Amino acid sequence: MQDRKKGWVILGLLTVLNGCATTRGVDPKDPWEGWNRGVQSFNDGVDDYVMKPVAKGYDWVMPDFADQAVTNFFSNVDDIGVCTNDVLQGKLLQSGQDGARFLVNTTIGVAGLIDVGTMIDLPKHNEDFDQTLGYWGIPTGPYLVLPFFGPSSPRGVFGLVGDAAMNPFTYAGIYINPNWIGAAVSIGPGALKVIDARSDLLGMEKVATEAALDRYEFFKNAYLSRRNYLVHDGKVPDEDVLKFDEMQGGGRGPLDPNPY
Repeated sequence: MQDRKKGWVILGLLTVLNGCATTRGVDPKDPWEGWNRGVQSFNDGVDDYVMKPVAKGYDWVMPDFADQAVTNFFSNVDDIGVCTNDVLQGKLLQSGQDGARFLVNTTIGVAGLIDVGTMIDLPKHNEDFDQTLGYWGIPTGPYLVLPFFGPSSPRGVFGLVGDAAMNPFTYAGIYINPNWIGAAVSIGPGALKVIDARSDLLGMEKVATEAALDRYEFFKNAYLSRRNYLVHDGKVPDEDVLKFDEMQGGGRGPLDPNPY
């Protein structure tokens, strides 16, 4: 009887110790992990059942030259925000370069369908309002996964609002009549941009699938690493950067877990 009691006591102690060993403290960078994991699962479901099939259909229908032209068009529209954020960050020389790139691509490049700027050595830069806020010392805050939008942060939410304010399609619904045409002009290009971006990533899914034991941790670290890289213009220690050779083209830094 005594041996049985001792056995139960030892078993109880082992259970408690095992629980202590496996319990993690709250990560200050990710205090909302429960919410975030749930939203990521939701987003993964939307991607699997909606975005991926649509992107595959788009990829099948669109010839390569047309797909590239669509990508170039939206990249050119984004350069409006890039130029604005250049100025807000005091990068006046870069702002001049990006402004020249926008003018060349809009005119000679037929509304940006052809990337003439790259052909004449006017490189594409990546600036957004989240980076501008970071440049002025506003911390990123805890990691946050948004429904549909994916990896973000409190600062990133304000960044999305600022980016929308710099996008001319945002105002189409205000100035174009009748209202339904304005709404279509405002929403349609955004939907096409998302589909085009998702289509461009179809061949890269294996990076996340094969590299990650935990997809959630993979996307979190990729997002935080990339934002840190962009805010500091790449001037970060190598160990702070998640590097994947497949994703390093154009000097844009680590993997972007959310191309939308």
